[in-house]
Amino acid sequence: MKIKLLIDTSVWLDLTKDPRHLPLLDALFAMTEAGEVELILPQMILDEFARNRDRVVASSRASLSSHFKRVKDAIVQFAPEDGRNEILQQLNEIDHRIATGGEAVNEAVSLIEKLFTTTSPIPVSESVKARAADRAIAKVAPFHRQINGIGDAIIIETYIDACAEREADDVLAFVTHNVHDFSQKGADTRLPHPDIAAVFDGVHSRYSTNLGVILNEYAGDLIEEITFDREYTQQSRTLSELLGAEDKLTTQIWYGRKGGIIDAVESGKQKRVPREVWDAAKPKDRRGMIVDEIWDGMIAAMKSAEEQYPDELGPWTDFEWGMLSGKLSAIRWVLGDEWDMLDT
Repeated sequence: MKIKLLIDTSVWLDLTKDPRHLPLLDALFAMTEAGEVELILPQMILDEFARNRDRVVASSRASLSSHFKRVKDAIVQFAPEDGRNEILQQLNEIDHRIATGGEAVNEAVSLIEKLFTTTSPIPVSESVKARAADRAIAKVAPFHRQINGIGDAIIIETYIDACAEREADDVLAFVTHNVHDFSQKGADTRLPHPDIAAVFDGVHSRYSTNLGVILNEYAGDLIEEITFDREYTQQSRTLSELLGAEDKLTTQIWYGRKGGIIDAVESGKQKRVPREVWDAAKPKDRRGMIVDEIWDGMIAAMKSAEEQYPDELGPWTDFEWGMLSGKLSAIRWVLGDEWDMLDT
């Protein structure tokens, strides 16, 4: 027995919006690879998904993030000072997770597009076009709402053709979230509209508004296993962890660089001078000088770093220097800087 699914564009687009749908896509892909599921893919759906994909992806990424920005602005303006910083820190963590969670959207789109390659798209035949037009003339679903439902009509007529070619043991299912055009009006939206109800016998031809329910009937254990694997995959670092690591690496590299200045002063290559001597010196002579107050500030800052990170400030080998620089560059890239940003 093989399950043949015609999954409407509305379902594919909704699957990109929520990371919790990834196990469902994983299971669907595994079942198609095993030959247990075959997609019925009208060219119309392929075109509609491509047309709307970028908009949906951008919307899913931006909506929560913009909402949190408004919340943070309101807290800065109106929240009592006591506890305000703690609230903002928590919101920053959530905002960071929303941003990194956006990668799940890319993964969902990638999985869907891989699924599309598992079958050949079905072009719109003249027969399907004619029957879709007949639906429009008769004002039957999906034309019952006085809107242009030609795309939806082509999709349902393509499904009807697939049902006519069904092999003995195959189960076909039409899955949609577009309940306004395909489901019963003002009743149980899990049931098909009366104008298309005859297409579905509930055994060999199924109507569903929930892909998970359909797949669970045939691969519940697989979905449970994939969901478990997804839940226990490595989680991204929190924003506070990244900022803490950046601060430590910046301090370690800054501290190490000061060793060269200290060596130059101790060896006599560079002289400590009062501010008035520096101001009076020519630019070429200043290269061999360091102002007393700058020196004193540097030494104080180095002592503070030693208290903050005891036994973690070197000295470093060339290899260790490379590792420190690479880590700092990578973390700053994640936080929004360009590669190789190593200013301290």
